[in-house]
Amino acid sequence: MKTNPESFSPALRRSVGVVMIGASLSFLDTTIINVAVRTLSVDLHAGLGAVQWVMTAYLLALAAVIPLTGWTARRYGAARLYVAALTVFTVGSVMCACSHSVEMLVVSRAIQGIGGGAIMPVGTMIWTAQSSKAQMGRVMGLIAIPIILAPTLGPTIGGLLIQYINWQAIFWLNIPFGVLGIGLALRLLPQDKEGSNAGRLDVAGLILSSTGVMGITYGLAAAGQTATALVSLVIGVVALAGFVAHALQAKQPLLDLKIYNNRLFTAAAVATFALGAANYGGMILMPLYLQTVRGEGVIVAGLLVAPTGLGALLASPFIDRYKAGITAFAGTVILAISTIPFVFLTATTPYTLLCLLMVVRGIGFGLSIIPAMTAAYLAIAPKKIADATPQLNILQRVGGAIGTTVLTVILDDRLRHYAMPAVQADGFGNTFLWVLVITISAAIPTLVLAYTERQARRRTDASKSKAASDRGH
Repeated sequence: MKTNPESFSPALRRSVGVVMIGASLSFLDTTIINVAVRTLSVDLHAGLGAVQWVMTAYLLALAAVIPLTGWTARRYGAARLYVAALTVFTVGSVMCACSHSVEMLVVSRAIQGIGGGAIMPVGTMIWTAQSSKAQMGRVMGLIAIPIILAPTLGPTIGGLLIQYINWQAIFWLNIPFGVLGIGLALRLLPQDKEGSNAGRLDVAGLILSSTGVMGITYGLAAAGQTATALVSLVIGVVALAGFVAHALQAKQPLLDLKIYNNRLFTAAAVATFALGAANYGGMILMPLYLQTVRGEGVIVAGLLVAPTGLGALLASPFIDRYKAGITAFAGTVILAISTIPFVFLTATTPYTLLCLLMVVRGIGFGLSIIPAMTAAYLAIAPKKIADATPQLNILQRVGGAIGTTVLTVILDDRLRHYAMPAVQADGFGNTFLWVLVITISAAIPTLVLAYTERQARRRTDASKSKAASDRGH
């Protein structure tokens, strides 16, 4: 069933523009530094193991702060929290650019991650609070832009800045945009009042949830490298289990897990997690294929994967045309079909064909994960958005981390003993077979979501018919 488009209010348009700045910076900084590892190792006279913490510190800080965003937004106001988060991110960027040792850079990246981790959840709260249910699909489509463009543009921009300026430039780039975003946020975002209904901070819940998310994030980031990764994963899972038990009995939990009593929200949340694994896991393979098998530099490889972002942008007008569940299922099917040719990769597969397939994969991405998140927000009352947003962000990121880790381990096993490009191409093709399996698996929760939506619509229609019948009598 088609829905009639509803125009964005001037306030919503301003909020979208302002928040897009911070969201783009946050996601871009997750990937832009990946190409700087070797340069940092040389310039800062540090081993690759030490430099790896530059990326890990950002991810851990980002993961730790997300559970706190819901309570903090209720207590101090989403707009104030957004300004504070973008300020911390910008200050952290300055510190990163001025770092003269790997230790200082790691600390600076952690500070940057604290700000970056809060930007996207809080920005989503600001957008959704100003959106009607009819507008939610298009709003979530806009959220997809930085999510998609970061992994495709980040390595390219980082490579250009490092090659023609220096590694500090990847952090200096954030400063003018950060300052602009702060100024616009102070001027244009609606300043909500501090909330007295936030209650006391659930310290136990914060410790358990942050430990859990950080443990899983670090364990996945270091998977296959050290025994510490396994210990970290175990600690993370145990801490999250403790958080669930605590949250279900606490009077004012940090995050309200009872929203999962809503079957539609639960189906959408599971679909978001599964699609995070299917989409983000597959994204890492093509740049590696282009560099490992085809011998391309990071700049060219980045440009060649950019069509994925183009496909997502092409999909954005269709995200809210139909019900979210059936749209997400259709997007997952498109994603699966467009993955099949990658299973047959060779060392000479035409770039034209690869770019065309990546456009189609981008369309599948846009039509799958964003409608799933939209369905989750539509399923709950507006007052529950502050609880739902951090949880959906965590599910999406952890799902992506799991998909990335699994595929990286599989690819490493396939390439470990082979140096010839033709055989390496076979290794990538075998790994894409696992991408296909993960994607098909992700179709199951989207199908459940579509079915749950249909059942909910039938119940609503039946209630309306009964009410109309009662009025007639």
